[in-house]
Amino acid sequence: MSLLFIRIFFLVLSGAVGFLVGNIYDRELPGILIAVAGGALLILLEVSMKRVSVRGLSSIVFGLLFGVIMAKLVADTIALVPLNVSILASTRVVLTLIFAYLGAVIALRGKDEFNLVIPYVRFRRTDLKDGVVVLDTSAIIDGRAFDVHKAHFLAGRLIVPRFVLHELQRLADSADDLKRQRGRRGMEILRVMQKNPDMELHIHEDDLQGEPGGVDLKLVKLAKILDARLCTTDFNLSRMAALQGVDVVNVNDLVTAVKPVVFAGEELDIQIVKEGKEETQGIGYLDDGTMVVVTEGRRHIGQKVKIAVTSVLQTQAGRMIFARMVAH
Repeated sequence: MSLLFIRIFFLVLSGAVGFLVGNIYDRELPGILIAVAGGALLILLEVSMKRVSVRGLSSIVFGLLFGVIMAKLVADTIALVPLNVSILASTRVVLTLIFAYLGAVIALRGKDEFNLVIPYVRFRRTDLKDGVVVLDTSAIIDGRAFDVHKAHFLAGRLIVPRFVLHELQRLADSADDLKRQRGRRGMEILRVMQKNPDMELHIHEDDLQGEPGGVDLKLVKLAKILDARLCTTDFNLSRMAALQGVDVVNVNDLVTAVKPVVFAGEELDIQIVKEGKEETQGIGYLDDGTMVVVTEGRRHIGQKVKIAVTSVLQTQAGRMIFARMVAH
């Protein structure tokens, strides 16, 4: 609403200026029309540039300044040669245009490595005491990151890159039923997160279109640029990001860390739900989803039995518990 007010005010102000200028030449109406048309064209240009990031704009300004300085140095050197004044003036203009263009283009291409004002120093907002967390596609679809954030175990501003939204959209439009369901679930979870007043969720507009590689490489690159943590449930992405110095928040690691501790010899009550790989084994699950392999449990499928833990195996995929039946 504030943008609309500013645009209307700008058009009215443009019309007033056009009237005053036109009054000087006794052309009030043409002056108003020309000024309002110019203001409208400027507003259209501003709307078309809504996806230009601040980092990209600051990079362009830096490149332009660098180009103008280089053009000045080269032009002053050429001025030492005895040339006609008009030739020197034309040379200065041409050099300024060339170096300004080259500087802006080069700075824009390298905007991801560009740090404003002081080289090698990355400025961070002081109002973000808990930092920034970039969400990947798997974390959004999984949904547990939303619950963890509500429980205040994942603090900070949540960032969803534009290219992650595009990936969710591709999944939602997929011909595969499973992929389509996952994509729609992710879009619905994002909608709920945006409506939550206690959650600071922002869409990062920079698509990193010039970056090689897929979504995973772009996520790691963006996390490094924003000095942010990366929230994911993808094990391979976690490894790749950690190797490149990015802090990773893997929801699966959190779930594993808060699972209740089970010791060898401890007795539990469990429901046998299916057969195991071995002939006599039965499979059950704890309340947190931990798989329990029960020796001699196959013949008790569908029953709730008492077991004794014999060993606990920790793997990258989670934890497995091996147990035996307890005689009544």
